[in-house]
Amino acid sequence: MNPVQCRMARAALGWGVLDLSKEAKISTQTIVRFERGEALKQSTVDLIRSTFESAGIEFIPENGGGPGVRLSRTQN
Repeated sequence: MNPVQCRMARAALGWGVLDLSKEAKISTQTIVRFERGEALKQSTVDLIRSTFESAGIEFIPENGGGPGVRLSRTQN
């Protein structure tokens, strides 16, 4: 997961930074730093990614058209 995918995933779920912060149990500043492109510990990136995946986001690898995200199931 890269910073752009993080922003895309939040948009797909209708989440703000505060929503992701609450769900992942990490600070809003950590999310902002990541989305700005600053390096985080891999364990923190993994936590953000797993939070999104639990919420129904599927990460699409770069396959010639660039990396992306999509909803993997119907959201309530």
